Amino acid sequence: MADCARKGRTRDSMDKSITLPPDEIFRNLENAKRFAIDIGGSLTKLAYYSTVQHKVAKVRSFDHTAKETEGDPLYEISVQEEITARLHFIKFENTYIETCLDFIKDHLVNTETKVIKATGGGAYKFKELIEKKLRLKVDKEDEMTCLIKGCNFVLRNIPHEAFVYAKHADSEFRFQNTHPDIFPYLLINIGSGVSIVKVESEDKFERIGGSSIGGGTFWGLGALLTKTKRFDELLQLASRGQHSSVDMLVKDIYGGAYSSLGLTGDLIASSFGKSATTDKEFSKEDMAKSLLHMISNDIGQLACLYARLHNLSRVYFGGFFIRGHPVTMHTITYSINFFTKGEVQALFLRHEGYLGAIGAFLKGAEEDNPNQYSWGENYAGSSGLMSVSPDLNPMQRARSGTFDMLEMDRLERQLVNLPLLQDPSSYVPDTVDLTEDALAREYWLSCFEDALDGVVKRAVASQPDLPQAAERAEKFRQKYLHKLQTLRHQPFAYGSLTVRSLLDTREHCLNEFNFPDPYSKVKQKENDVALKYFQKVVMSLEKLSWEQRQFALVKGLLAGNVFDWGAKRPWLVDCYNEWLERLKGPPHKCALFFVDNSGIDIILGVFPFVRELLCRGTEVVLASNSGPALNDVTNSELQILTERIAAMDSVIQTALKEDKLTLVQSGSSSPCLDLSRLDKALATVVLERHTDLVVIEGMGRAIHTNYYAMLNCESLKLAVIKNSWLAERLGGKIFSVVFKYEVPFKSQELKQ
Repeated sequence: MADCARKGRTRDSMDKSITLPPDEIFRNLENAKRFAIDIGGSLTKLAYYSTVQHKVAKVRSFDHTAKETEGDPLYEISVQEEITARLHFIKFENTYIETCLDFIKDHLVNTETKVIKATGGGAYKFKELIEKKLRLKVDKEDEMTCLIKGCNFVLRNIPHEAFVYAKHADSEFRFQNTHPDIFPYLLINIGSGVSIVKVESEDKFERIGGSSIGGGTFWGLGALLTKTKRFDELLQLASRGQHSSVDMLVKDIYGGAYSSLGLTGDLIASSFGKSATTDKEFSKEDMAKSLLHMISNDIGQLACLYARLHNLSRVYFGGFFIRGHPVTMHTITYSINFFTKGEVQALFLRHEGYLGAIGAFLKGAEEDNPNQYSWGENYAGSSGLMSVSPDLNPMQRARSGTFDMLEMDRLERQLVNLPLLQDPSSYVPDTVDLTEDALAREYWLSCFEDALDGVVKRAVASQPDLPQAAERAEKFRQKYLHKLQTLRHQPFAYGSLTVRSLLDTREHCLNEFNFPDPYSKVKQKENDVALKYFQKVVMSLEKLSWEQRQFALVKGLLAGNVFDWGAKRPWLVDCYNEWLERLKGPPHKCALFFVDNSGIDIILGVFPFVRELLCRGTEVVLASNSGPALNDVTNSELQILTERIAAMDSVIQTALKEDKLTLVQSGSSSPCLDLSRLDKALATVVLERHTDLVVIEGMGRAIHTNYYAMLNCESLKLAVIKNSWLAERLGGKIFSVVFKYEVPFKSQELKQ
């Protein structure tokens, strides 16, 4: 009876402290295998590893040795259970630590874990409480080691993790692309004091400097000056203050700028300088603002000096002092820009608050080699970065102070850069950044909202015999709609907002409610129909003259059944003549082809084109999605289709036998294509085959992404633009054709 009463109190207090149901916060807790915890002065960050059981769509070829009857499907589709690994990170205020530990204890049923890794100053304070509540031995890990391990992990695995803060820009955040080599970098960790750490590799780092003037100084002096004891309240005071009322500026001394030294009149000459000479009371707000400027400028100058001393251009800021507060990020950014004249950028991290917990978890999981895998953020289970503006969505901001979540899924393969990228460090996959383009953002958010009913219907129709399909589809609708509404207010929540990220978020939400492949039956039907016409298409192509055949092959590639709706030449982007001239020259060594849709597209468009390349003496690598997305062909489906086509066509059959036609997984489960996150096996094949042509097909891969991608080999980017808004943005109209043949600058020089 007492136990039941305790559980009731736990649930009540949980509901008061956390506005989402607890099972949405501590997800998959019953399958938790390993724990880590990072307890700071006011926030607790909990990390755990769990296994997640979800449904996946599998295809399997039928035995076609017996005579087929009309209407026999090409392959069978089954939905199976699969177990994958997921990392959970939850952040909440220390006030609720006992309540949360109680909840964890009540739901910890399948774990064999005996130890919890712990870091942070509070790990000592709460050691007995954790051991008592969870009956796990607390194993303390070095705070700085955990911090660096966590930082390396997020920089390597989360695209758009790092950002520049620009207070007066259209978008507060400007996200950095994932750099292929994250080392070396400087980490400025601002807690009570400041630690400056040079990080050279995964396990090699050195504290090269620091300062006793940090977050604790701001808090302590601020409390003395304003009688305000809470750190966040002090920052709120600072956000409303005018530092020039307290600080002595250059113009207060010289009457204006000191031009010969390059000092503007508004520059601070002496922090708190006016307090010694002005006989008046200063407001709490003005004193807090002056104090914040003084400490931020000091830290900024220190960071610049160490960056220059060690010749480092990447400088990340983190720690309790930052925590996404706009005034803090702005003052540090201003300081860095001033002292380096814009040569060094102040970089902040989306998941800075989790670095210690991630690092502690990694220390406890070394036997599982987590760094040998790639990980991806699960948008369906992550709360995303909240607005730093105190005036924007204040209720949501208040809630984010209570809890925050990050989920990461282990990917089945290691992801790397395409080796053919001209400059991986400057590669940007997406054509339009909706974070910065308000008109585009409003259009695409409305577009995805309007399409939601159709997606729900498609999801239900894909599982006519499975229980609660309609109920699960409705839950998907609500979750994805909530994500879209969040992105209206906070377009930067998951990094740069793009059409790709909107599509990926939708796929994550569909998977969340066990709709792994809503288009599976549609794809199966279209593949069955298209296969019946393959031989006829090949025969008709062979009757054409060489030049007529090349044009017919391109038409088949471009759009299949919608090509003739309005795609007459000249096209919107028309490099066909240059491509034709290139075909009159020697054959390419190897072509890498990123394929798109199932059905007519792959069977009657891609395969005839591939067949022609093979006949020219070019090896071909077909790269398809590892997992389903919309009606895109997956690798497992492509394997079956290729076998069937090979049985009908000697060119394809011979190429397979002689290893001149290779099928590989791209590592992606998206309708779009990020060339910086591809299957390592694909990258290896590309290098081994000396690939000198890349073909990227379809709107998602060649228009929404990679339209401006620069490669160090020849490339073809082809698509029919089936969205009128996007066509107009690019200077055309609906069903405009893009046929972009690009030759890298060096190749052009060699020809001359």
